[in-house]
Amino acid sequence: MDEAALIRAAQAGDQDAFEQLVRAYDQSVLRLALNLLRSTEDAHDVYQETFLRVYRSLNTFRFDCSFHTWIYRIATNLCLDLLRKRKVRKEEATVVDTPGGPLDRADSLEEGRADGDPQRRLLSTEMRIRIHKVLGDMTARERMVFEMRHYQGMRLRAIGEVLGTSEEAAKNCLFRATQKMRAALGDFI
Repeated sequence: MDEAALIRAAQAGDQDAFEQLVRAYDQSVLRLALNLLRSTEDAHDVYQETFLRVYRSLNTFRFDCSFHTWIYRIATNLCLDLLRKRKVRKEEATVVDTPGGPLDRADSLEEGRADGDPQRRLLSTEMRIRIHKVLGDMTARERMVFEMRHYQGMRLRAIGEVLGTSEEAAKNCLFRATQKMRAALGDFI
């Protein structure tokens, strides 16, 4: 069955068709939420809420846009809502003060790769810290556009559709985000 037929069948109440739609999009929705929220727990919450909303409002889907865009818009809006709530409540810092001095929790995670070159690992850690900082300093929209383009591989037109804006606005937002990233990583590139 093609996607449009699956959607119509799910709209008619076919549970198997709905399950096939979930299986087709579950990993990409979870990956999107993980990249945007940087929290496994929050990403799983958004993942579940996304498919719950899709189930509840599937009858409102009118094929005006692609199903992919529609489901990504739901997930993105849920991520934005959660990011806004995070700004209201205090976030826990990744760097904590210990009796032995400041400790970055990310550094305490074990490197699971076979290439244990200390110099390469140091450069990789420095770059990761800078990228994480720049992503944190971007506006929520800039970060979403940057991550959808570079982590999800989405095209600008699809990003614009997901965010409810034009392709040109997504392109401008990506340009600003990329400029910020380049400025921060200038000596690495």
